[in-house]
Amino acid sequence: MAEFVDRVVLHVSGGRGGNGCVSVRREKFKPLGGPNGGNGGNGGAVILRVDNQTTTLLEYHHSPHQHAPNGDIGRGDMHHGFNGEDLVLTVPQGTVVKDREGNVLADLLRVGDEYVAARGGMGGLGNAALASAKRKAPGFALLGTPGEEADIVLELKSIADVALVGYPSAGKSSLIAAISAARPKIADYPFTTLIPNLGVVQAGDVRYTVADVPGLIEGASEGRGLGHRFLRHVERSSALVHVIDCATLEPGRDPISDFEVIRGELENYEVDPTAGVTVPLHERPQIVVLNKIDVPEARELAEFVRPEFEEMGFKVFEISTASHEGLKSLIFAMAQLVEEDRVARAAAEKEAERVVVEAPVVRPKGFRGKKKQEFTIRREERNLEPLFRVIGEKPERWIQQTDFNNDEAVGYLADRLARLGVEDELFKAGARAGDAVVIGENDNSVIFDWEPTMVGGAELLSSPRGTDARLEEIIRPTRAQKRVEYKERMDAKAEARAELESERAAGVWTESVEYRKKLKEGKVDENIDMPNVED
Repeated sequence: MAEFVDRVVLHVSGGRGGNGCVSVRREKFKPLGGPNGGNGGNGGAVILRVDNQTTTLLEYHHSPHQHAPNGDIGRGDMHHGFNGEDLVLTVPQGTVVKDREGNVLADLLRVGDEYVAARGGMGGLGNAALASAKRKAPGFALLGTPGEEADIVLELKSIADVALVGYPSAGKSSLIAAISAARPKIADYPFTTLIPNLGVVQAGDVRYTVADVPGLIEGASEGRGLGHRFLRHVERSSALVHVIDCATLEPGRDPISDFEVIRGELENYEVDPTAGVTVPLHERPQIVVLNKIDVPEARELAEFVRPEFEEMGFKVFEISTASHEGLKSLIFAMAQLVEEDRVARAAAEKEAERVVVEAPVVRPKGFRGKKKQEFTIRREERNLEPLFRVIGEKPERWIQQTDFNNDEAVGYLADRLARLGVEDELFKAGARAGDAVVIGENDNSVIFDWEPTMVGGAELLSSPRGTDARLEEIIRPTRAQKRVEYKERMDAKAEARAELESERAAGVWTESVEYRKKLKEGKVDENIDMPNVED
């Protein structure tokens, strides 16, 4: 079972916003109570936060799916939904956040650093919040938007000032145990250290961290042994310490050849620029430590190879982790390298943070800059027919907030798009009535046939709540059409009247049309016998 995990793939999703409520106040003796639907609550966000009590990513190795709570729905009587709580995930110091393609999203170095991995969705407005002077009682509310979803990669890169590198069983774990309070596993067989170990060392007024990583062997860059996987933990280090075993009995090994092998493996390792230090590992300050001089043969070998290392330009220290011989001078030498690197980094950061003061721009009173375009329109083709795709944060969010089962909500969406300028831009792009228009470019996009007559002004239409007269299939006749229809009705009445008169003359009816007309006007006495057709 894994006990140390330094790389995980995390699937995070923010909480969904709650839907707004459609409600009208109903109270005795108050027929016009007005809308009182509450707003939905915002969804919770997924936040990564550095905690000094967290040392591994093991928890997220077992639980890679993390979802923040949803927001509550709005209710009547102006009861707003509660917001979903943020989901805080604690990570160790030195955690690098990347996307699936390897792009760095955040580098969390200090305790308390935060990164919002997935924002929560927005809560929808209730009809009370949508009411205006012209739309006094909206029959719709806005839906809550879904939270963001993302697949992120968490890589732990230990924050160590000095890194111990060398062959397995060279004495790295024994060295970090001798100079700090760390207690790594120590045994007399190779690859005892399977996870990085950190120790804090105090040298005078300088305190620094030393990292002990699993041993390297020849061919580690090709995957032999434990490979290069743990070298990411020394990318932030200021200096490297080569721990060389002078008491090894393995054939074909000696301090010089061991040093050349380790140095070659460091050259084959490509430093991730996100570590904050872009200098390759083999070009950083290095110290050579000849270990196990408590063994007589090892002491003689160390004295023999020391001049050769010094000719290469390296500082050489002969130590024994068993008797602690030579450790004091070593820890002060490492402290000097760390202090020099800290001073250099502070100067570089100060130079980078220097603020350049720009000359103020004087504009005339009432000057307005050009309005920033909040969306783009891209012309595409689908089945040899034009298709116009609208892409922008606002239009895509408005689509998610619209209840397409409610005609009034659809009309409100049309008004918002028109005010944003989508209609005008579609005209400029060459769109015609009936062309397909798509808002969004993901699976949640909405496609519809564009009708340019759908302009703003729904609040001026006296239609029932939840409806929009512009969406009804009613063709309003022109004045000429009304005149023709009127003449057709008059002609039809005249023909019907003539037909009745002809039927009366033929004896089908016993009263004339004129007699019946006079009878209605009261000019003829109802007791008088009706005229006889034969007379």
